[in-house]
Amino acid sequence: MDSEVKTWLYDILQSIDEIESYYISKPKLFKDYVADIKTKRAIGRNLEIIGEAVNRILKRDFDFQLENATKIVGTRNRIIHGYDNISDELIWSIVINHLPKLRKEVLMLLNG
Repeated sequence: MDSEVKTWLYDILQSIDEIESYYISKPKLFKDYVADIKTKRAIGRNLEIIGEAVNRILKRDFDFQLENATKIVGTRNRIIHGYDNISDELIWSIVINHLPKLRKEVLMLLNG
């Protein structure tokens, strides 16, 4: 694997781990997420980083096998360019449902 691709995979992993770190001392509750603008902004920024890292990987290796890669990049673009049309429910769904799967996939790629 290309060293830059590896670096971007580590960036994805770091952003996922950072999001998880916001919930070490408290449960993941949607109502708390919605009420905490700092956490919302921090999660959004980390999702932007994840999307940009995937975008860079795909530019380097168009055939790179990462599930939902184009959706991840699309979400990044929506967060950046359509920030006023991103629902809290969408971001929360990504945090709860998709990031754990992405983390496992990235770890498999890095360790495989």
